[in-house]
Amino acid sequence: MSRAPALTRALEEIAGLAHVVTDPAALAAAAVDGLAPRWIARPSSVDQIARVLALAAAESLAVTPRGGGSSLGLGYPPRRLDLVLDMSRLDGVLDYVPEDMVASVQCGISLDALAGRLGQHGQRLPLDPAPGGARSIGGVLATAASGPLRLRYGTGRDLLLGVRFVQADGVVTWGGARVVKSVTGYDVPKLLVGSLGTLGVLAEATIRLHPIPPAWGSWLFGFETPGAAAAFIAAVVDSALQPERLVLLDAGAARAAADSATHGAAVAISIASTAEAVTAQRDALSMLAARHGGRPGEIGAGAWSRLGAALAAPLVIRLAGEPARLGHWLTALEHVARDGRIGLISMGEAGGGVLRAALRAPDGDGVPTPTWLEGAVSGLRAALAPEGGSLVVERAPRAVKDTVDVWGPVAPDALAIMRRLKAQFDPAGILNPGRFVGGL
Repeated sequence: MSRAPALTRALEEIAGLAHVVTDPAALAAAAVDGLAPRWIARPSSVDQIARVLALAAAESLAVTPRGGGSSLGLGYPPRRLDLVLDMSRLDGVLDYVPEDMVASVQCGISLDALAGRLGQHGQRLPLDPAPGGARSIGGVLATAASGPLRLRYGTGRDLLLGVRFVQADGVVTWGGARVVKSVTGYDVPKLLVGSLGTLGVLAEATIRLHPIPPAWGSWLFGFETPGAAAAFIAAVVDSALQPERLVLLDAGAARAAADSATHGAAVAISIASTAEAVTAQRDALSMLAARHGGRPGEIGAGAWSRLGAALAAPLVIRLAGEPARLGHWLTALEHVARDGRIGLISMGEAGGGVLRAALRAPDGDGVPTPTWLEGAVSGLRAALAPEGGSLVVERAPRAVKDTVDVWGPVAPDALAIMRRLKAQFDPAGILNPGRFVGGL
C-alpha cells in the first residue's frame, strides 16, 4: 500500500495544511532538471525544518532545499527527488543591533528584503550575486555565489560569522560566532558555504555588515580590445585607487550595461566613498583610462542589475583562473565562441579572476549543441589546468548535462575528503543526492 497519503498527513501536521503542496502543476514547476518532487513543504521555523528532515530520514525521502530558486540549475541532475523544502517562510531578522554591525537572520530572507531593513540604519550586506536581490541568504551561501562587490568586501564566506543549520537526521546544530553548540573539529560556516545543501539545511546566519557609503559613482570605459581593457584593469589594481567593483566586459555585456552600441571590450567600475573622494577617483580613472585608449562614460546603478539580467540565460559557464590573466581568458572564450558561431555575453570580476559567460546558439535562440559544448568545455579546462583554474557549467538544459560534466575533474584526495564529510553529515544520502561534485 502506498505510504504517500500518510506522509502527506505527517508533513501537514508539521508545516500546516496550507503549506504542503501536492498539486501536480505546482510540483512540475518545482522540478529540478526534469525531476518533479512528490511534495513541497514550507516550514516556518527551525523546529519545523528539523521535524521535516527527521521524517524524511526515517522514510528515506530525498530532499532538495530551495531558497529563491535561482540556482536550482546548478550541479548534476539529482539521482532522486521526493521533497522540496521551501525556505521562503523563514524570512525574518532575528537579532540586529546596528551599533554592532552584525545581524542574525533567517536564511529564507531575500537580499532585497534584508537591504530594506538594514538601509534604515545606513548599513548593508555587500553581496551582489547575479541574477539579483531576489536571491535568499541561504541560497547565496549554499552556492558560494558572489558578485563584483567581492573585490572590496570579500565573499559570503568572508562575511559569515556563524550559522544554525539542521543536519539530515533533523538534529539542529550551530557553528561559528554567537553559538551555543558547535561541531568539534570543523569550521562549520566555511564548510557549509558552497556545499549546495548536501551537508545540512542552512536555517539562520549571523553576518558582518558594512556602512552604506555617503557617495557613489559608476562608469564604463570602452576599449578597442580585451588586451587594452585588461591593461587598464592592471593599472587600476596597481594604483592607490579603491574601487568597490572592477569588471571586464565583452562587447555584449558592455552594451547591456550602457544600453548603447559598443563594439570592443569595456571596464565597468564603481567607487563608493565621500563625495570628494568619488570625484577625485573619477578624474584619476579617466586619466588612467586615456593612457590605454579608454573612452569614459557614466552609468547609473541600474547598469549592474542589467548585467546580472544579461547573464540570466539557459546556458551559463563560469571560468576561474589567475586574476591577472582575466583578459587572456576573455579573448580565449571569444575565439572559441567565434569559431562555433556562438552568441556570447561575458563578464569578468577582476578581484577573483572569475569570468561568467552566457552562451547562445548561432541563431540566437536556444543553446549550443551538447557536442559543441563538450568540446569547448574540454578545451578550456585543459588550457586552465596549468594555472590551477577550473570551469563549471552553472546552468544548462538537461540534455546538455547528460553529455557534459558540469563540475569538471576533482583531485582524488580532495574528493575523498568530500566523501568522508558527506558520510558523516548525511550518511543516508538524502540531501540533494547526486547533485554535487563527484556525484555526492
